[in-house]
Amino acid sequence: MAQRHDLGTWVSEEELAAIEGDPPAWLAQSRANRTGKKPVWVRLECDVCGFGESVRPKKWWPQFTFISCEHHSIHDLPDPVDGHVRREFDGIGSRFVGILDEGPEPASRTAEAPVDDTDQPTP
Repeated sequence: MAQRHDLGTWVSEEELAAIEGDPPAWLAQSRANRTGKKPVWVRLECDVCGFGESVRPKKWWPQFTFISCEHHSIHDLPDPVDGHVRREFDGIGSRFVGILDEGPEPASRTAEAPVDDTDQPTP
C-alpha cells in the first residue's frame, strides 16, 4: 500500500511521525478496516514432529484440535474423546492437515423436557 502511494522503502522518524499525526485518507481507511479479530499471520506447528511455518489464515479455518504434516498417520495423534467425531481438513498451509474433534450437538433449547408424573399422588 505504501508503494502504491509513493512512500519509499525507508522513511525518517520525522516523516513517520508526520504520517502518524495526520494519516492520509487511504491509511486511515486501512486502519479502520482492521478489527483485530483475526490475526494476519499464524504459526502452524505439527503436533507430531514439531515442523512449523507461518501462513496467512483462511476465513474458513476452524479452531483445529491438532495440526499434523500430511505424511503423518492419523494414528500418530491422540484418539478423540468419547462421543466426539474427528474431521480432517487437507491443504492447510503448504503441507498440513487440520484435525477438528467435535462433540455431540447440544439438545435444542426450545424442546420441553418430558414431565414425569409417576410419583404424583392420584386424586
